[in-house]
Amino acid sequence: MAKTTSFCKVILQLALFCGLLWLCNLWVNHAGWSIPGSVIGLGILVFLLATRVLPVRAVQAGSTWLLGELLLFFIPPVVSILKYQMLIREDGLMILASVVLGTMMVLTGTAWVVDRVFTLEQRLNERRLLESGGHV
Repeated sequence: MAKTTSFCKVILQLALFCGLLWLCNLWVNHAGWSIPGSVIGLGILVFLLATRVLPVRAVQAGSTWLLGELLLFFIPPVVSILKYQMLIREDGLMILASVVLGTMMVLTGTAWVVDRVFTLEQRLNERRLLESGGHV
């Protein structure tokens, strides 16, 4: 019974993710924006989680499953590499340099944001302790 409930949670959360993506794509197409609907949807999701309008447990099962199956999302790029071998031979080094540089930039940006959030949380916890009469 617990497995069925967990499976239903994952399916429901994935359906909600897909629904959010679909609505954001409609919105972007209607507005004529060049930014992808998935980016808008991710921004909305982050905003809802950050403001605690949407609790983490409401998306945890679906997001955990998606992260667990992440390898499946890399199959289409591998097929593309096999399909466009000539392009890879001609511009492979430039593509590789772009991928490596982009990855390094994303990792650096993520590390910086995590550090800032961690520092902010430490300060807030210290402030709460001082206000409650505790010691740091």
